[in-house]
Amino acid sequence: MRFVFGLLGIVLALAIVGTLVKKQMDATRLTAPPGLSAPDGKPAGNVREQSQQMQQQYKQQLESTLQQGADRLQKEPQ
Repeated sequence: MRFVFGLLGIVLALAIVGTLVKKQMDATRLTAPPGLSAPDGKPAGNVREQSQQMQQQYKQQLESTLQQGADRLQKEPQ
């Protein structure tokens, strides 16, 4: 009787873990949101292309922000 309960507990725990893993895998799928597309209007490509696009956008934004800071420092009277 003890063996049956132990086996039943292991099977139940395995089923719970399997369900949680399946939900987690479904939630972390790599899909682009519907509005995300390349600058020329074409749908974004694979993950590598999306990563490169995000890096380029980050770099442009950083350069723009740094330039604004430099401009602000030059305009301040000393």
